[in-house]
Amino acid sequence: MKTAAILLLTLLSLSIYAQKTISGTVKDTQNETVPGATVKLLNATDSTMISGEITNVNGKFQFTNLQNGTYRLAITAMSQKNYMSTALTIDDTRNSIILPVIILLPAKNIELKEVVVKAKRPLIEQDIDKTIVNVESMISSATSNTLEVLEKTPGVTVSSNGEISLNGRSGILVLIDGRATYMSGPDLAAYLKSLPGGLLDKIELMDNPSAKYDAGGNAIINIRLKKNKIGGFTGNVSMGSSQGVYGRHNGSMNLNYNHKKLNVFANLGLNKEKNYNNDIFDRRFYDIEGQQISNVLLLNDNISRNNGLNAIWGLDYAATTKTTYGLLINMNGGARNTRIDYNSNNYNTERLLAASGDGNTVVNDKRRNFGSNLNLQHKFNKAGRELMADVNYLNYRGDGNQRVQNFRYLPEGSLVDSDEFLYLVPGNINIYTAKADYVHPLKNKASWEAGLKSSVIDNDNKSTYFDVKGLTQLIDNRKSNHFKYHENINAAYINTRKEWKRVGMQLGLRVETTQARGSQLGNEAVIGSSFTKNYTKLFPSMFINYKLDSLNKNSLNLSFTRRINRPDYQSLNPFVFFRDQYSYTAGNPLLLPQYQNRIELKFQHKQWLQMGLSYNRFTNVIFQTTEAIDTIFITRPNNVAKGFMLLLNTTVSSSPTKWWNLIYTLRLSHMGLNGMSYTEKLNPSAYVARFEVYNQFRLNKGWSADLSGYYASSDLNGQAYTGMMYRVGGAVQKKIWNDKASIRISVEDAFHSWIRHNRSVSIKQAQFFQTNESDTQRVGVAFTYRFGKDTFARKRRHNDNAADDEKGRVN
Repeated sequence: MKTAAILLLTLLSLSIYAQKTISGTVKDTQNETVPGATVKLLNATDSTMISGEITNVNGKFQFTNLQNGTYRLAITAMSQKNYMSTALTIDDTRNSIILPVIILLPAKNIELKEVVVKAKRPLIEQDIDKTIVNVESMISSATSNTLEVLEKTPGVTVSSNGEISLNGRSGILVLIDGRATYMSGPDLAAYLKSLPGGLLDKIELMDNPSAKYDAGGNAIINIRLKKNKIGGFTGNVSMGSSQGVYGRHNGSMNLNYNHKKLNVFANLGLNKEKNYNNDIFDRRFYDIEGQQISNVLLLNDNISRNNGLNAIWGLDYAATTKTTYGLLINMNGGARNTRIDYNSNNYNTERLLAASGDGNTVVNDKRRNFGSNLNLQHKFNKAGRELMADVNYLNYRGDGNQRVQNFRYLPEGSLVDSDEFLYLVPGNINIYTAKADYVHPLKNKASWEAGLKSSVIDNDNKSTYFDVKGLTQLIDNRKSNHFKYHENINAAYINTRKEWKRVGMQLGLRVETTQARGSQLGNEAVIGSSFTKNYTKLFPSMFINYKLDSLNKNSLNLSFTRRINRPDYQSLNPFVFFRDQYSYTAGNPLLLPQYQNRIELKFQHKQWLQMGLSYNRFTNVIFQTTEAIDTIFITRPNNVAKGFMLLLNTTVSSSPTKWWNLIYTLRLSHMGLNGMSYTEKLNPSAYVARFEVYNQFRLNKGWSADLSGYYASSDLNGQAYTGMMYRVGGAVQKKIWNDKASIRISVEDAFHSWIRHNRSVSIKQAQFFQTNESDTQRVGVAFTYRFGKDTFARKRRHNDNAADDEKGRVN
């Protein structure tokens, strides 16, 4: 806190000296800010250049320490016409000039009836604190759901169980329009599958979030949905279908109406899919001397069906020119049906069949989610001083059941025994959050911001177990469970920022205090248990940017952040859940939060080359560990003492010709762990290479195409090594009806090469080998159409709200 206070006082002292300045903001005809525009300050007499600036991410620029004189501004930006200002005079009676918003006209392709910018947004854009992926530029997105779009996003990996990683780091906080999803694992995967790719605008990847964001999660992925920023009544519809072994279908509609002070928008998404997932396990068991004594061959055939509906409705009301109120309602529901059929063969020491088995697990789940948000934005002045606040209420309700049948046979095939049981697993989660953020700009490119946030979470999960005998169901309280969890997190932060001619600095500090309690309620057969966790932690952040030249073509950025990864709520539930007769999962109420320190040095040359070298140090790593008891594998999360990752990330964007854009991304990393898994030393390490290439082709007469490839070397994935994988995909698009509609055809995983081969490490007296494949080879077709008459530009973007962290931890 002392460091932040000293910096703040320094900034305040610098601001008291009056300086002669010219400042302004650059936008385009769609009322969008234009970052990266070149602004030259010229002598009005002979047009000689005096100084140069690059607009920041908000389209702003400022020239300071000027002498008395008459100047002109020359502004250039990609795909925009050059701009030359009128004469601007600085003298003793006029020290400062704050220009009205400067609007740049598109360089070409202007229709007289309405302004249409035909230039396509690049797939990847680099911002000061994040990487932006423009989903519309990913042609195959219209035939995909959101989880599949994430899997195609550079730097993002989705595991076979739906866990999302960014640049090799798991424990990712996933946000939808700045609001957390409050789900993890299968529920998050099911939710993202219910969002058609046609709803997506862009994806923001944040390796090093500032102190403004919640400290939870090793990194942040923010999924931005489409919101028309153009006035009048506008909208678009999208329909997509793809076929692999099974079919998937999705559709979406976006509507927007903007009139005077009122802006109303709505999104609707539908998703229906069928998928298969095959797992082949070879599990081997050893004696204390390392001799194999038995092995189990297990085949799981998983067929799942998912239906999802997502509806969002919101409005913004500009009560005054300075104050805007907003309301947002989100309803999401769906049904999942999964059937796992498994067959097993158990071999003895002599490799002879000792027993066999088969069975099935049928899971039915219905979910009904509701979210509401009220928000306020008040701008005190045009310089950027503003207050933003919002409150949220979210409810997640699930009603599921799981029916299991097991059969065991002697080697000759006669039935030994069988059992059948049923779980009823209803769940209810209520979440309340509120936050406020205040931004206060100072003179001479300085500012500070501060904020408060509070969240309360109540989680109620039941699991009632029944033995099934024919038509009779008998409750077994010994195997039933009722888990409740309550958590309150309060946080405050302050950020200070200052820019000089070549150097920019941002320092931040966030403090979060957590109070949590969990209870496994007892019954007549089970003794209840409970736990409490109370802790307060500090999370500093630092960003230093240095321009290597006056035009900012080359820059260096040094950053440091500290973050926390709290266990998701279900991971704290100690109850054991059944997958198949050889595989169980369980939670761990003794889990501690995971902490991460990250330092990174980045180099950027224009938008052509970005390189980053980072070192990540983890403590109390939350890690899924496996324990072998007889022939049963029980997987539960535990804390591993330490972990590290050294990562070199390089992205090159080039245009060999006017119609061809290329993006190469290469990630080289070295990662490892150091700790214990039950009684076994756990210290695996891996050198990992990931290479991605993305081609964009802009052809004649409305035709365009893309072609992509992805290679992943062997990797460390949980308590297993994953072998090399690759995939190739492509898409073709034709625009029709004056570019208001398009037809797209896509191919995914063309060679069906995206198959996982896993090998376990550090399981006591046991080892497994696994092959996993799913319905990834697909051909798809999509149709999109936009409609409506644009009349004027929407003046406000919907802001992020308080729901930033807690959602990402619900299971």
